[in-house]
Parts: sequence; structure tokens; C-alpha cells
Amino acid sequence: MVFLHSMIIAEGVPIFNALQRFYGIGPNIASRICAKLTIYRTAKLGELSQKQLTQVQQELSKLTIENDLHKSIVDNIARLKEMGTYRGRRHAMGLPVRGQGTRTQAKTAKKLNRVERGFSGARRQG
Repeated sequence: MVFLHSMIIAEGVPIFNALQRFYGIGPNIASRICAKLTIYRTAKLGELSQKQLTQVQQELSKLTIENDLHKSIVDNIARLKEMGTYRGRRHAMGLPVRGQGTRTQAKTAKKLNRVERGFSGARRQG
């Protein structure tokens, strides 16, 4: 078992796959890290030297991944809601944000993500 940036990963896992287990690292970033450190992508974690593992740790610490990335995404959505932008309102209502249609595909979201709106007057039963 190898401890890599707050995650325990088995030694038999290729470095390319091990890097992709981190939230925020996909195939492109994983291959870029391997190329930068001149590590073959099918090299297993157990085969890497301590120096190479330290270099991988340093590269991972430069990136915004895992909890930091989650927090920044949540903060950005909260900022949009607070400013009252169209995207923020769509996030708050649980509807598609990026221009997708809502006639058919978002019916489930509209049903399950209802927001109680506070407006006076009689409410229709139904």
C-alpha cells in the first residue's frame, strides 16, 4: 500500500490509474503528470522509487483537487445564488443551468426539486 496525497492506494495499480482516482484529475492531467516526471503510464506504484513518489506528491500538491476543488465549486455556486444571477436561480431550483431544454428531460428534476416560494394568495390544491 502506498500513501499518496491523503489516499492509500495498492502497489499493483498503474500510476496512470492511481492519479485518476483523485477527484479533479482525468486522463489528460494524469498523462501530463506522467510525461512531466518521465514516468511510463503503465508503471506500477510499487515499482516507483521514493524520489519519484515524492515528485508525484509535489505535483499533486500544486493542483486543486479533492476537497479543495469541491469547496471551490460549492463556493462558486453559492456566489451565483447570492448575486441573484440567472444561473444561480437555476441552481437553486434544481433546473438545468447551461441552456438545456426543460420540456421533457427536466420533468423529474422539476418534480423532485420543488422550491417553496413565499407568495401570498390562495394556493391551488393538486
